[in-house]
Amino acid sequence: MPNKTPDTYQELIKGLWRENPVFVQVLGMCPVLAVTNSAINALVMGIATFFVLVVASAIVSSLRHLIPSQVRISTYIVIIATFVTVVDLSLQALLPAVHKELGAFIPLIVVNCMILGRQEAFASRNPVILAVADAMGMALGFMLALFTLGSIREILGSGSWLGIQLFGAQFEPWVIMILPPGGFLTLGLLLLFFQWFKERKQRLVQRLDELEAKS
Repeated sequence: MPNKTPDTYQELIKGLWRENPVFVQVLGMCPVLAVTNSAINALVMGIATFFVLVVASAIVSSLRHLIPSQVRISTYIVIIATFVTVVDLSLQALLPAVHKELGAFIPLIVVNCMILGRQEAFASRNPVILAVADAMGMALGFMLALFTLGSIREILGSGSWLGIQLFGAQFEPWVIMILPPGGFLTLGLLLLFFQWFKERKQRLVQRLDELEAKS
């Protein structure tokens, strides 16, 4: 039996950077733009999405040989919706204030294209260990993106981070950062940065290859 450890590791880390669902694949834009007006909201949404994606991927992978292809999408949605309901009720009981802030965006996890896409493209075609590694990597990448946006917008828009005031009374908050235009602006600048970094890395690799070829 071939060793699966390298594949598992690669599936785990690809979602953090190389195939980040937000900064590279630009998926799940609705929660990315809507709930990142504060770091705590972004973090809770990221944790909720992590739970749903990992558990759903494990179950879909476990049942992949039993689910008829004709009803596979419907089955995936039922599985995802079940765990979204668990998350929704748990947040309502444990963190009612955050649940109220997130509002309808918790139930809307059901239609997050990233989650359904990972079931169709990966979990339904691979063993459980690889499906879980892929789900964890993608979910962590999604959480990292949300938390980055939420932190930037809260710091600039409210002068706080995770509810902790960072600046004195003289600080004038950039109110636009906690409004929808601030979400688009922050995401656009981050996407621009990642694209610039990717192109610079490619040029550096190309330059090193040219130098190696000449030597």
